Amino acid sequence: MENDNTPAIVFDHVSVTRSGLNILDGVNAAVPRGSCTVLIGPNGAGKTTLLLALLGEVGYRGSITLGGGKGLRIGYVPQKLVLDRGMPFTVAEFLSMGVQKRPLWLGISRAAKKQALELLDEVHAAHLIRRRVGTLSGGEMQRVLLALALQQNPELLVLDEPSAGVDFEGGRLFCELLDDLRKSQGFTQIMVSHDLGMVAHHATCVICLKRRVIAQGPPAEVLNGRVLQELFGMHMGLICAQDHLHAMPKPDAAPAAQPLSGEPRHD
Repeated sequence: MENDNTPAIVFDHVSVTRSGLNILDGVNAAVPRGSCTVLIGPNGAGKTTLLLALLGEVGYRGSITLGGGKGLRIGYVPQKLVLDRGMPFTVAEFLSMGVQKRPLWLGISRAAKKQALELLDEVHAAHLIRRRVGTLSGGEMQRVLLALALQQNPELLVLDEPSAGVDFEGGRLFCELLDDLRKSQGFTQIMVSHDLGMVAHHATCVICLKRRVIAQGPPAEVLNGRVLQELFGMHMGLICAQDHLHAMPKPDAAPAAQPLSGEPRHD
């Protein structure tokens, strides 16, 4: 993209209907280039569905424009990957499946093993290269899946609740790793999260979703009592410590906040 101000993604009146129910209802949002954009909202708000529409995995009405119409290379880190724990392949073999032509039972090529090691080193997991995939913990598997996504040299990294099933410290370290990779490699990141503390610390842009966009902008301006109450319906004292949120250092490259949509609430 020649223009740095061009959004990485533009969602224009994106709607998804399943079994007669509106999962997404006219979603309008822009994801700034180079940002860490996080989708938040209650269960059933359509967050994962919006990511699947972005990836072309579900049909939708409206339009989704990537890179100002030029398209983007996409890497995807799913929430989890269902694997047979008894499968004998190693992390090196797992990362080599898509890059070498000869069957794995003939061994991994030197080039494929070198690339696998380099990718694992980027996510601070080089020590896992000989481990069997079925023995990995949730946090270890997330790093391997991130390495697999980076294999695409992505311009856009899509993550669906990357810290799900990972303890607090593991989740914090994973988000710090993502921050470092995004800044060093220059990709745009869009992800789903339910952890508002993580969002406040790591997001540069937040999209508050409840079938349609309730608000979007920098977390320090968007994560306020009014928006969170509309999203989650919780008591103000439980959901918002406004002084704490505004006292946090602002993330890099935060876009200007947009006002609330004023659209009717959909429960």
